[in-house]
Amino acid sequence: MLFDSSVRRELARSFGATLVVLLTIVLTMMLIRTLGQAASGSVAPQHVVLLMGYTVLGYLPTILSLSLFVAIVSCLSRMYRDSEMTIWFASGVPLGRFLRPVLRLSVPVVAIIALLALFVWPWANQRTADLRDLYERRSDLSRVAPGQFQSSSDGRRVFFVERNTDEGRTGRNVFVLIRGDDREAVTSASTGRIETRGEDRFLVLDRGQRVDRNFETNEKNIAQFETYRILAGEKAQVRNENLPPKARTTLELWLDPTARHLGELVWRIGLPLTAANLLLLGVGLSASNPRRGGSWNLLFALLTFVVYFNLLNLTQGWVSGGKLAPLTALLVVHGGAAVVAWLVLRWRERGLADLFRFGRSSRHAPA
Repeated sequence: MLFDSSVRRELARSFGATLVVLLTIVLTMMLIRTLGQAASGSVAPQHVVLLMGYTVLGYLPTILSLSLFVAIVSCLSRMYRDSEMTIWFASGVPLGRFLRPVLRLSVPVVAIIALLALFVWPWANQRTADLRDLYERRSDLSRVAPGQFQSSSDGRRVFFVERNTDEGRTGRNVFVLIRGDDREAVTSASTGRIETRGEDRFLVLDRGQRVDRNFETNEKNIAQFETYRILAGEKAQVRNENLPPKARTTLELWLDPTARHLGELVWRIGLPLTAANLLLLGVGLSASNPRRGGSWNLLFALLTFVVYFNLLNLTQGWVSGGKLAPLTALLVVHGGAAVVAWLVLRWRERGLADLFRFGRSSRHAPA
């Protein structure tokens, strides 16, 4: 039908343009934030692009929901301003009839949002946690930049390497300061390398000397060595079993229904429900008077989006804190939003006088 095809085509164009703009903004923000983390030493510089990609994947359900909502409101609002809605209403097409082309465009997007929220979101967070854990568990020698003093992960060792080779596994002219509760040891060597024995990593030094100092007796001991082995910090890379709820799969959350897991599960289920309710709200909130200038309905729609997503986050906190049951939280927030969307659509279609009257009404223009 001409009506369905024309509305879907314009909605698709508006959705695509909005999605590109929002993705560009989010990518720019994530790039700046990730580069800042890399500069501060929180993440590895070579992982910046990966971390940015995983972060954008995590935000993609929200971006898709906002893009769809803005596309519906802006597209239908433009039709009101250009008096296209007046023509459709005069032809006997009610406002509720616009739900059919909107739903045909939105259902695949909502399905993608559900897949992203239930499966891609935990996978992206898990991969991000693995990259951060890999960076934190790197060898102490690999933390050292040539020509700079660098503390180890536990703060008890200070390293200095004049230059390093073999991708950071071997250092030249190595200086190591090890502090204990009552002792201090200063070790220098011509070369140093990392060796792994079981789950432990050792720094093996060749051709150097070690100076031990006892703080209690102020006694010093100096020893020359050909080879000296120092435990280089944490154990070798192991999988982090203490993952946060957002990095656990949906099945794991379902099988282990703790309060925090249920809060995360309610948040994931709420994302596609939020997108579905927002598209219904978008049809009602797009109605405007063509004689009245401005874009107040779009601003009000954006405010509605912010409030709704804040309620979604509050729902996660309430369930995680044990204040609400999961089913109650879903019914109160998303069920309430569905009722509000239906009331707004009925009000815009029939007016306040016929808001709670059932049956067909002859009024199709917005009140």
